[in-house]
Amino acid sequence: MSPVHRTPQRTAPGDRALDSLTFALDRTSPVPLYYQFAQQLEAAIEQGALAPGNLLGNEVDLSVRLGLSRPTVRQAIQSLVDRGLLVRRRGVGTQVVHSQVKRPLELSSLYDDLTAAGQSPTTRVLRGERIAASADVAAALGVAEGAEVAVLERLRSAHGRPVAFLRNFLPPTLLELPTERLESTGLYEMLRSAGIVLHSARQSIGARSATADEAGLLDEKEGAALLTMRRTAYDDTGRAVEYGSHVYRASRYAFDFQLLVRP
Repeated sequence: MSPVHRTPQRTAPGDRALDSLTFALDRTSPVPLYYQFAQQLEAAIEQGALAPGNLLGNEVDLSVRLGLSRPTVRQAIQSLVDRGLLVRRRGVGTQVVHSQVKRPLELSSLYDDLTAAGQSPTTRVLRGERIAASADVAAALGVAEGAEVAVLERLRSAHGRPVAFLRNFLPPTLLELPTERLESTGLYEMLRSAGIVLHSARQSIGARSATADEAGLLDEKEGAALLTMRRTAYDDTGRAVEYGSHVYRASRYAFDFQLLVRP
């Protein structure tokens, strides 16, 4: 993404949060102007130059300031509205909601990553009970099919908007899972506090469409794109301590990879 620079002068007063930003639009580039503007707006959000709650001002002022047509500005803004980075509020205007959560591929919890990114995570516990392990859960945790396991379902939000539906399975006697603690911290922090040393994990990532129930929980439309993750985490003795099957809103969530050339 193109870098976003700050400039001291103020121009159109209606631009509000955008007053201190300047945008470099290359009119000779084959890249459409609306896309250039949308990418630089996204960069400003990700870099914190535009924070959640900031107002963008109206499209007329923006089009005059940037020398763009109003349809071009509207298309750029709508592309970020569609991705969940901006929201149009009646009587308020277009407002920054949040940046997309970009999670590194390392053995950490979503709660820890959201906290580190300043995303103000909150959790709602939807289910917590003991059940008979299905074949896939039994295989992941290394127990007999039908053996008792603890199941935990939570809805994780950031800045008050849903990000992920989390389903975790654990050995039943591993640790206590009080709802009030689960709603104030992450599962991995609870494991660490119980003296469990997380060492490694096996993880797979995929994608699929949201079911009606998932769409309702995640504030998406049925059939919307979801990222999926399955992970089995092991402690320093090699024991499987947690198996997670999670779904994430693709509009608000991404995995970051670092790829190295094999020597």
